Amino acid sequence: MTSNDDASERGHPAPPGTQKVAESTSSTTPELFFDLVFVFAFVQVTTLVTNEFTVHGIVNGLLVLAILWWAWSISVWVANRVRADFGLTRAAVLAVTAVLFLLAISTREAFEDEPGGVKGPLVFATCYVAVRVFMLALRWYALPEMTVQDLVVLTLPLLGGGSLLFGAALVPHRVFDIEWQANLAQTAFWGAAVIVDFGLGMALPARRRVLSARHWAERHGLIVLVALGESIIAIGLSSLDVPISWWLLWASALGLVVAAALEWLYFDVVALAGEQSLRRCPPVRRVDLARDGYTYLHLPMIAGIILYAVGLKEVITDAHGGTRAWTVDGLELYTLYGGVVLFLLTHIAFQLRITEILRTIIWPRLAAVVILVALIPFTDGGHALAALGQLAVCCVGLVVVEVIVANGQREQLREAILMHRATEESGMGTGWSHPADM
Repeated sequence: MTSNDDASERGHPAPPGTQKVAESTSSTTPELFFDLVFVFAFVQVTTLVTNEFTVHGIVNGLLVLAILWWAWSISVWVANRVRADFGLTRAAVLAVTAVLFLLAISTREAFEDEPGGVKGPLVFATCYVAVRVFMLALRWYALPEMTVQDLVVLTLPLLGGGSLLFGAALVPHRVFDIEWQANLAQTAFWGAAVIVDFGLGMALPARRRVLSARHWAERHGLIVLVALGESIIAIGLSSLDVPISWWLLWASALGLVVAAALEWLYFDVVALAGEQSLRRCPPVRRVDLARDGYTYLHLPMIAGIILYAVGLKEVITDAHGGTRAWTVDGLELYTLYGGVVLFLLTHIAFQLRITEILRTIIWPRLAAVVILVALIPFTDGGHALAALGQLAVCCVGLVVVEVIVANGQREQLREAILMHRATEESGMGTGWSHPADM
């Protein structure tokens, strides 16, 4: 955003019922309530994939996840400019949350309509467009510096992506008589919708700002936590129809250990380093870092967690009372290990793009990726507990290595961010100083 844009924004007071975000703003309760819907939405995505546990089903699930992610990301861009817990904005966010919940309910039938009731794919497309329209209207009202050109630029991806989703719901099964051809055409419509939304949504010259680095990093951290929570829910749901046994208990414990290790790998230092990098850069560069490091790179991070949850759910579902013949192979193994590999690779890309802090932990993560990929051929067809145990040992080992390698920098980073937040909250200023050796 240019200095002229800054001056234009300062010249517009906040409209009635709204309040602009400050650098010290953190996540608000309406936003947390909004994110709670995504707990259910992520469960729906894993259900969609496990109902058709094939490569095609996984692709469809990831496409649905991408659309849901885009709806969530737009809400974060808006909430980083105008507070979600103030007056009219709060009411608008709660209204969007209600529509978003309907969108989450329809996720399981986003591709294939079940007999009876309304047409699921049409409900999904309608709710998605409604969420986008709500967000666009809120942005138009709450940010008076927006011009007609800005509104046109923001409307084009909505029209393009929304039209393609409606096309996916109406066209393929009317044009193709053969089921697999109709299914592939439907997937192609969805893929095009994702490309249009993501491509036009960020490529077109709309004016954007990230007013609070703390709020921005905190919201993305919360959605990562929501996804990790879904992996825990996957353990619980998949064990409902399986008799309690020592096999099941061990598998559940190992699955939780892996999820806990992923939580540590994200929140221990990476989340803090990303926030500090946003704080340190000028407003013009901050938008680029926020877009690349968070809006784009956090999607494959979430996808990795969801894939791990799908693989874990499939493995535990097969534990019928526990048996020495309980094996893991094929797609189960690739989603289980591949999800963690995707999570770690995205972390590496995130650190390379957004932060110079703690580059020392990139190599241990890359080594863990190599080890997990190398283990797949030897694990394929092996006992499920052995596969989960190897994955847990690798993830916990990575945590231990990172703590040893970056311990001094970890402490300095925590001290720096605590000092900065204390300064913001006391109103003493917004500057940031960091140790010279970081």
